[in-house]
Amino acid sequence: MATNTLSLSELRQIAGSTQWSSLTIPGVIVLILTMLVLPLPPFMLDLLFTFNILLALLVIMVAINTSSPLDFSSFPTVILFSTMMRLGLNVASTRVVLLEGHKGGDSAGEVIEAFGAFVIGGNYVVGFIVFAILMIINFIVITKGAGRVSEVIARFTLDALPGKQMAIDADLNAGVIDQDTARERRAMVSQESDFFGSMDGASKFVRGDAVAGILILLINLVGGLCIGLLQYDLSLDDATRNYVLLTIGDGLVAQLPALILSLSTAIIVTRVTTSQSVHEQATSQLANPTAFYIAGGILTVLGLVPGMPNIVFLLLGGTALALGYLMQSDAARKEEAPELAALEQPVSQAASSNDKAEIDWDDAAQVDVVSLELGYGLIPMVDEQGGGRLLNRIKGIRKKISADLGFLLPSIRIRDNLDTAPDHYNVIINGAKRGTGRIEAGRELAINPGSVLAEMDGAPVKDPAFGLDAVWIDPADREFAQANGYTVVDASTVIATHLDTLLQQNADELMTYDVAQALVDRIEESSPKLIEDLIPEKLSLGILVRVLQNLLREGVPLRDMRTILETLAEEAARTQDVNLLTAAIRPKLGRLIIQQIIGDSDTLAVMTLEPDLEQLLTELVSRSDNPDEIALEPNLAEGLFSSVKRSVEDVEQQELPAVIVVSPMIRAWLARLLRRVSKDLAVLAYTEIPDDQSLRVIAPITIDRNET
Repeated sequence: MATNTLSLSELRQIAGSTQWSSLTIPGVIVLILTMLVLPLPPFMLDLLFTFNILLALLVIMVAINTSSPLDFSSFPTVILFSTMMRLGLNVASTRVVLLEGHKGGDSAGEVIEAFGAFVIGGNYVVGFIVFAILMIINFIVITKGAGRVSEVIARFTLDALPGKQMAIDADLNAGVIDQDTARERRAMVSQESDFFGSMDGASKFVRGDAVAGILILLINLVGGLCIGLLQYDLSLDDATRNYVLLTIGDGLVAQLPALILSLSTAIIVTRVTTSQSVHEQATSQLANPTAFYIAGGILTVLGLVPGMPNIVFLLLGGTALALGYLMQSDAARKEEAPELAALEQPVSQAASSNDKAEIDWDDAAQVDVVSLELGYGLIPMVDEQGGGRLLNRIKGIRKKISADLGFLLPSIRIRDNLDTAPDHYNVIINGAKRGTGRIEAGRELAINPGSVLAEMDGAPVKDPAFGLDAVWIDPADREFAQANGYTVVDASTVIATHLDTLLQQNADELMTYDVAQALVDRIEESSPKLIEDLIPEKLSLGILVRVLQNLLREGVPLRDMRTILETLAEEAARTQDVNLLTAAIRPKLGRLIIQQIIGDSDTLAVMTLEPDLEQLLTELVSRSDNPDEIALEPNLAEGLFSSVKRSVEDVEQQELPAVIVVSPMIRAWLARLLRRVSKDLAVLAYTEIPDDQSLRVIAPITIDRNET
């Protein structure tokens, strides 16, 4: 069987390569210090000047062929070290020129002599002017422009950093991306800001290098002439010939790589980030047949004018027209190629490929746990740059519900739906529509809480979250509506509130196996022994999920997950029944349940069943083997529902929570039965109320015996 074991020689080779790579930068630093302090022989100068030119050419080729600036993220560091190497070479060559320049010729190396003779061409004045022009091009045009672009890009990148991070958070909350992708995008944004900030400083290195080149040239000229005339008694003509030749050659051999690096900097900071390199962008975007036809036609016309350089103009004009024709033919051939390929494809092969491409697992995609479908008229509400606030609202709702329920709410995926009316939205939970609403874009919803001074004009609607009377108004009428007692919310808040209500009401459907496993994993970090003994030894994950769904269905939060698991660990040996396990957990969470109901209030106001009614219901439940199959007589059920509904309405008018306290035996069954009467009604058992909790009975629930 094959293994991935490395041999000792391979390990030594890897360790050796790592060691040498880690010594590269310290070696460059030592080389620079050596050039600054120790004199170098002419041969070594020739070798280092040639290497400097090679490095500059290598850098500009990499800059041209990168598709993104971050592909060459080490560029600022490369500029720093190449600039220091070039300045070190200037110091070393200056030392040699001033010490050996009186000998003339190749006393400072063959590279310096060759570059000096090539530029001067026998005329020192012309050579100096040409060198000055090269310095102006580098300093004024390329370096200054690249520095300005670097400064602007760095400023804009840093200003856009918070917006980019918020966009990543919004995509994550909307379910467009996952945690790993969000982490990668955040790292990319951070690297981008660091890179362009470093480029702003690196451009100052390039600019300073150009200034240093000018000063070094002047120092070499003045110092060389002084040394030649005063120390070596050379004539002015000999001193000028020797030192000007070497000085200009030295300056050119150093500034040519500087010019190339300045151009590399400009290429990096001026390019637009795409998937193409610089030459691919230029080739694809300049290959415009119309532009070549027009330019070639103009040159051809100018070539026919008497007195113009006819041959040159006609030659280049004809070349441009020919290139335009070739580009147009090539584009037409590329457009026809797919059609010809499809026609030439054998029928059997086409049928086979179509069968393979007709359907795959993407066409059988699973539904999301929670999703929000928007009509196309509501899409601007998601655009944060356009002022849309829906993403922020949903992010807040997701955070609030996660804190209330005690587990991380699954991502809420937002998508457009062309089958939905433009001004409508749908809330989808596990693939089923649970709520819908209509939004009037650009308007706000004024909700009537039940007591207003004056009614607002407009088409009456219902608040989608709570069913209250409401009316859509213009934003300018907000203050007037609030003064009359209306509660005014914007369109994003309407959708978010409706979503919040539906998620709270269907919290049990949000509890999946993945969420339950995540809760268990968090507890395992602090209490590994508890989880080890419970899951899966005593209790399966499936039973745990059903117990947690029961608790959420009854409005019990899962914030005290440790107590839930400890109770299950105690009860799992006696029973595996989900309902019995749920009933065993609720008394342990009594204080949390009551706090969820009354908040900061000290006294719990409750309703109770009259003794005879509670005794009757207890006998029904005790005689049944399956409480889910218990059916009340129609008259008894109608009387019970009517009495509970009246009592709940009376309690709500007193602005108190609706709570019924019954015996533990009938609590679970009665809670399921009365859920159809009121979703806000809480049914508690006597055992779930702590001994020190203050109680106040506000209404007994009775039924008319004559009706039953």
